[in-house]
Amino acid sequence: MSAKDNFFYTKYTMNCGGRLISFDKALIMGIINLTPDSFYDKSRKNSEISALKQAEKMLADGADILDLGAVSTRPGSAEISIDEELNRLLPSLKSIRKSFPESIISVDTWRTEVAKAAVNEGADVINDISGGTMDADMFETIAQLKVPYILMHIQGTPQTMQQNPTYIDVVNEVIDFLAERIQKLRLLGVSDIIVDPGFGFGKTLQHNYTLLKHLEQFKILDCPILVGISRKSMITKTLNISAEEALNGTTVLNTISLLKGAKILRVHDVKEAVEAVKLTSLIE
Repeated sequence: MSAKDNFFYTKYTMNCGGRLISFDKALIMGIINLTPDSFYDKSRKNSEISALKQAEKMLADGADILDLGAVSTRPGSAEISIDEELNRLLPSLKSIRKSFPESIISVDTWRTEVAKAAVNEGADVINDISGGTMDADMFETIAQLKVPYILMHIQGTPQTMQQNPTYIDVVNEVIDFLAERIQKLRLLGVSDIIVDPGFGFGKTLQHNYTLLKHLEQFKILDCPILVGISRKSMITKTLNISAEEALNGTTVLNTISLLKGAKILRVHDVKEAVEAVKLTSLIE
């Protein structure tokens, strides 16, 4: 096998609290929104009981990771206080950790205080939509916490990102951003880094589809690639449908992502994503 072939068949792992998680197959990350205002209303779990039931269902359907988010990051969403984010997050995090001690739990936050509190209560992974740009202490915090870190690209903030996203070359600019941030993390001793191109975060429809078309180029970063396109506007606006009607479109784009090298699918619908992984793995 040539050096080029070896590069494209890299075997990734991540260390979650002493457990070595392999990416021999793509992993499924189930979305649990602990918010009242996420763009897909059926994903909203506004009580500890409903979040726990959703976690149970997702794990039964084959989820490898549960991703808990207590702040909506849809375009134009309002920012909330740290205290409110923690009040939404911690009860459900504690309950899920107690009920499913072997599960892998990711917390979707860009705030260092929330990241610290979450890991203290049993979170295994931090998923930062800002790639460390919205809290200057995030990278140092991740290095101290010694947890895997999902590094996402965003242009602007959730409040401003869709006002007028502009790129000269969206693929190279997103890769350059991620490469520069990876270098900073590596210098701090962070080894478990997952990259996310940030579909829908400061991108037009054309930007999103250009990134998907060239997703395999992100392998140059030598990190597992996460794709989060579940029921997003790149599907609904293209097909002129609602988020509730976007499962089929999500599965189509998830399948394309898998064939282009995605190693984590972040989804609302776990069962269908698991099936996509099983089927595409037969022809990889």
